[in-house]
Amino acid sequence: MASMRQNILTGAEAMVRLLQAHGVTHIFGLCGDTSLPFYDALHRLDHGMTHVLTRDERHAAYMADGYARVTGRVGVCEGPSGGGATYILPGIVEANESSIPVLAITTDVSVPSAGHYPLTELDQAGLFRPLTKWNGLIDSPARLPTMVREAFRAMTTGTPGAAHLGLPFDVQKAEVSSDDIWAQEDFGSYPAWPGAPSASAVEEAVRALRDARFPVVVCGGGVVIAGAEAELQRLAERLDLIVATTISGQGSLADTHPNCLGVVGSNGGVAETRAVVEEADLVVFIGCRAGSVTTERWRFPAAGTRIVHIDSNPMAISANYRTEAAIVADARLALAAINTALDADGAEASGFAGAARVAAAKQAKFEAFDRLAGSGETPIRPERVVAALNEVLPDDAVVVADPGTPCPYFSAFYRASRPGRHFISNRAHGALGYALPAAMGVQMGRPDATVAAVMGDGSFGFAAGEFETIVRLDLPITFVVFSNAVYGWIKAGQKAGFGERYFSVDFSRTDHAAVAAAYGLKTWRVEDPEALTATLRQAVAHDGPALVDVISQPLHEARAPVSEWIA
Repeated sequence: MASMRQNILTGAEAMVRLLQAHGVTHIFGLCGDTSLPFYDALHRLDHGMTHVLTRDERHAAYMADGYARVTGRVGVCEGPSGGGATYILPGIVEANESSIPVLAITTDVSVPSAGHYPLTELDQAGLFRPLTKWNGLIDSPARLPTMVREAFRAMTTGTPGAAHLGLPFDVQKAEVSSDDIWAQEDFGSYPAWPGAPSASAVEEAVRALRDARFPVVVCGGGVVIAGAEAELQRLAERLDLIVATTISGQGSLADTHPNCLGVVGSNGGVAETRAVVEEADLVVFIGCRAGSVTTERWRFPAAGTRIVHIDSNPMAISANYRTEAAIVADARLALAAINTALDADGAEASGFAGAARVAAAKQAKFEAFDRLAGSGETPIRPERVVAALNEVLPDDAVVVADPGTPCPYFSAFYRASRPGRHFISNRAHGALGYALPAAMGVQMGRPDATVAAVMGDGSFGFAAGEFETIVRLDLPITFVVFSNAVYGWIKAGQKAGFGERYFSVDFSRTDHAAVAAAYGLKTWRVEDPEALTATLRQAVAHDGPALVDVISQPLHEARAPVSEWIA
């Protein structure tokens, strides 16, 4: 009997061991009544995982998202039933729509109590079903190991995405055989088991490139997710191609690479980059959905432009443009196959003169930017903040930008000198309050890197409670706040499209430096543009968490790279 008991775990213990078996190193979450058995198992067992206690379940999910983006591993967050399950949703939606594998474990009321009005009961399976790639409520301890493995398999194969597991209280306390505790280790990282392209599809894509007069490549987040940067650079350089990106695709090539045009589209694109896309007779979308922002509502490229589309999700291809050549495959494997085909045909480089066209567009773009970035106006122009961070941040830096003021400016003008994940913004749904917690996940996933989080004061108000977590963990993140006392994106939209009828968008100015200092951060407040660069340099050099509160120009008065406002 004793030996039989040694082969028995509780459901909570089984969950801990299965996460451990899948290579999980960090769990971000917040405690609750229904989570007590799970927390007790985490406390008692020797598993090597770090649990990060957060102050809000939303932020736990955003931390897991940031962690997953920079590590290539599954991010894990957890929360209790009821309010915890509803609070964790925004981060899961963002991760899923951004093709980032984040697992949300929400504990739940006991299975027999369902339908009897227990405190915090809700239909978790129904709640998460439309918002995740995979979703399940573990209503039986015997199903627990299989369902955990299914979740990891779903998150990391094909097009990655988020998953949810509901873990009822009684299942956590029930018995599970240790014989079923195993994992396919491949599914702890992504993309797992990437799909290769068909030879005929590669032939069609190469033929389209050879027939083109002025091709332009547009890279989405799928290039960085697949780790396809080296193959992309090889292709761009051998054919002298123009490579543009979406915001999520930044890092496909280094921003400073001669063939990298930069971000295109209505958010972060400018007239000079749009003109390049307009000239294209062939557009190659790679790991990109060709959505409304990237194409400025499907105007650039125009309907009828020849299209090659590479994506791991066949539903993304031909959704918006008729496609001449479609490659349903992992971006890295697809680009490698195209390069191999070009090697085999022995032809010389096509000489598309992409680098020369990129240089001309960038020169015009940054001449306009540099004039504004050198301005001594007050409040401080956003361009000056971007230019200062370009100067003081090291090559290894990762910048996490919230929507609102930071996103268009940094996507357009921040210049990372390395390929890969060095700029992150939550572009799927654009919820405020992302940058602060996501930067925490980034710092824990990439502890040797310099991490900066830039946000508006609206986003600051969403997430300020996590400054306690940051100080408790002593995370050396530099935070920059654009302080202008307004929900700037909406006010700019009211100016551009609604006759300057401003309604319910302005709020009182907060002393963000004082708030952060009360939590224990080293802080500065900057109103003089001449003091900005030196102050940011001090903040980045500080060996703990730091915040710079910049009194800045509001978006509706600025010249942000957002096409609908400039027009």
